[in-house]
Amino acid sequence: MYKWLIPAFCVAGAVMAGGGALLARFEPDEALPGGQTATIDDHGKNAFSLPAPGLTDAQKTDFVIGNSFFKKAWVEAPSSTAARDGLGPHFIARSCGACHALDGRGAPPDIENGIQAEQPMALLIRLSIPGQDAHGGPLPEPVYGGQFNNDAIPGVAPEGKVEIRYTEIAGRFADGTRYTLRQPSYRLTDLGYGPLDPGTLLSPRVAPHMVGLGLLEAIRTEDILANATRQAAEGRGIRGEPNWVWDAPSGKMVLGRFGWKGNVGTIAHQSAGAFRDDIGITSQHFPEQTCTARQADCRAAPSGGEPEIDARKMDQVILYSQTLAVPSRRDPRSPAVLRGKQVFADANCVSCHVPSYTTGQHPTLTALSNQKIWPYTDMLLHDMGDGLADGRPDFKANGRQWKTPPLWGLGLIPAVNGHSNYLHDGRARNLMEAVLWHGGEAEDSKQYVLKLNRQDRDNLVRFLESL
Repeated sequence: MYKWLIPAFCVAGAVMAGGGALLARFEPDEALPGGQTATIDDHGKNAFSLPAPGLTDAQKTDFVIGNSFFKKAWVEAPSSTAARDGLGPHFIARSCGACHALDGRGAPPDIENGIQAEQPMALLIRLSIPGQDAHGGPLPEPVYGGQFNNDAIPGVAPEGKVEIRYTEIAGRFADGTRYTLRQPSYRLTDLGYGPLDPGTLLSPRVAPHMVGLGLLEAIRTEDILANATRQAAEGRGIRGEPNWVWDAPSGKMVLGRFGWKGNVGTIAHQSAGAFRDDIGITSQHFPEQTCTARQADCRAAPSGGEPEIDARKMDQVILYSQTLAVPSRRDPRSPAVLRGKQVFADANCVSCHVPSYTTGQHPTLTALSNQKIWPYTDMLLHDMGDGLADGRPDFKANGRQWKTPPLWGLGLIPAVNGHSNYLHDGRARNLMEAVLWHGGEAEDSKQYVLKLNRQDRDNLVRFLESL
């Protein structure tokens, strides 16, 4: 896994950059980050929306149907469009694709001159109060539940509005180059059902891009847990921890692999949970709406069926979400990218952003099994410091911990989604800002980057953009 971390002068075929800087070695299979059966060469607007090439014909058909139910808007019940009615009562978006536009990454709303352009859609606010639910997860806020929904069908009050403000924080690199970071703050206003519990905890979460999710699901649990053992043995202050979470489809506790805090264990749970929480669509996995006792209008709203999306269609949406292909690398052999890769290693970013795995046997998708993949994640929780802390626990994750996100597809966000907002709440306006927000266990890595010269900072960004 770590062959390319060997100093370049010790590696056969290694080269030196023009200024004498070491270049990391290129490994041929890293050009196919999704492996032989789940990598595609599209780098344009639809780079995140294509199926893994290794699917069977029947799976490709299910992919197309799942795509339809993922991207098409749902409507209020009752409706002549019976297969797509049941929107709400409360919701954030009318479709999955409204938040994951082109299966890509969401962003917070634009703010110009202190004015917020619109209500967030691709950024949601999780809610809880101190304590745990029956499965050890967050305890929902008693009036507004576990998620704040700022839209509703006619006759039902929206839960309120989300107000976002930013404070600029100035800093400089060791060479004197200045930069600024923006620190967000969040306030819930126009509350539809009275005040929030005074102990309410808020956590913003932006919709991530969707590629390679089934491949992450196929990584062996023992390989993920081995990352924590290795990090502890390295003695460099990196202390990754697994999250263990309740999985509704299987009815048991499993390793958390998805969500910004590793708070979801399977794509089945993630997909069905998003249908209920974000769109208000019930399924076999989540058959009840989230209306609380105080929300009488929500509880009295018409239903689109029991459940509102049937089991077959839900399974097709799950397959769709599992099998979106990973785009191939761009210019991975270029000297700038290879130098950036070396800087990434020298800064010890690879301790958490583990470059590669070989997947195990996926329980339902042979195409995702036994593939050498390059996601750049350890799938573990890490203390990221005060700057990124949300103060809200989520199963085993504490208020300072976040799961290491995979980096594949990172450089294509501007091409697919037309923006360059990163991190869990989109506060970072470019990749370097995302790096500079790292603290806690990643503080030493950030300090290394702060001391880089401009050329190596640019090379590091070039490497990240190539993923």
